[in-house]
Amino acid sequence: MSEANIPLPELGQAVVESGGETLYYCLQCGLCTASCPWRLVEGEISQEFNIRRLEHMAQLGLEGYEKENILFACTTCNQCGVRCPREVKPVENIRVLRALIAEAGSTPPALRPVIGSLKSDGNPWQGERSKRLDWTEGLDVPRFGTDTEYLLFVCCTSCYDSRSRKIARALVKVLQAAGVSFGIIGEEESCCGESARKIGAEDTFQALAGANIKLFAEHQVRKIITTSPHCLWTLRNEYPELGGDFEVIHYSELLAQLIDSGRLQPSSKLPGRVTYHDPCYLGRHSEVFEAPRRVLDAISEERVELSRHDNNSICCGGGGGRIWLETPPGERFGDLRVADARARGAGILATACPYCTIMLDASNMDEQADELHIKDIAELLAECL
Repeated sequence: MSEANIPLPELGQAVVESGGETLYYCLQCGLCTASCPWRLVEGEISQEFNIRRLEHMAQLGLEGYEKENILFACTTCNQCGVRCPREVKPVENIRVLRALIAEAGSTPPALRPVIGSLKSDGNPWQGERSKRLDWTEGLDVPRFGTDTEYLLFVCCTSCYDSRSRKIARALVKVLQAAGVSFGIIGEEESCCGESARKIGAEDTFQALAGANIKLFAEHQVRKIITTSPHCLWTLRNEYPELGGDFEVIHYSELLAQLIDSGRLQPSSKLPGRVTYHDPCYLGRHSEVFEAPRRVLDAISEERVELSRHDNNSICCGGGGGRIWLETPPGERFGDLRVADARARGAGILATACPYCTIMLDASNMDEQADELHIKDIAELLAECL
């Protein structure tokens, strides 16, 4: 006879007291589960993870919620949050649950090196801090000074990942072509902390954010361009509560403004059909939908929408720390996006997030890979100048 799962109501109270105030708003209607992208794929993780059940387990304090394929399956895409009729915030509730697990030393083994790297080198990619600026090699990237308008805050992914570095380099080319006053600070910069907070390493997030806020204040930073939607969300929505109040903009928003004002004038257009994948943290979380599309419309002969787009877009599968966790073939959300783009007859699947680029590239590695190119809009715009 199996051992009884004894409820521990103290868990739910701990979640509420730690920031998951909406946990008990949930009345178990199931709309969140029906909205979740895990329902669109079949496999071990999709069988185990059910956001409605997870919320209920937390409410009752039932053991088992902490399993990697349950608590750490969520990509924090917020598809459930925008649809919840009770205004429950599942992403916040999961963040708190993960933080409680981290305090108990039960973070999944695959994520522990990520936290260690964030603590020791200020990035989640186990890259040396001294190599943070390697992406600038061969470029004349200005340093931020007191007369500089924008700090260009380059995501750790684009600092260390070889594929994503191309995005940062392309953005520098575009900003310089438009005559934008921008600069970088240098190796002293650290990860925005979003990845730390989403996987439960709250103390690490606080340390990283605090160090960045102090650094930005010392350099008199007022305006920030982010290359990642995850950085955008964190700097715009979470830094202010820690004393970091800056004007933060995602580069796609700025590029759209530069094109609209005539400061950027593309000299050519992309051939064929282009489609766009909405990153969760740029779209659903930050409600930036039109700016990337305005950029693409200025440089493409034909743009088509994927079957699910804007607020209904499907996650790439990389958020919430899952970019560092293994997702078996057949369960990857990126496969759905690549298949959709191919069905639309697109030759280019564009996006505006380093995580999305990595995840979509990983889903575009079969015999048809040459027929579809995964590109960031900064790269595409640079090609058309």
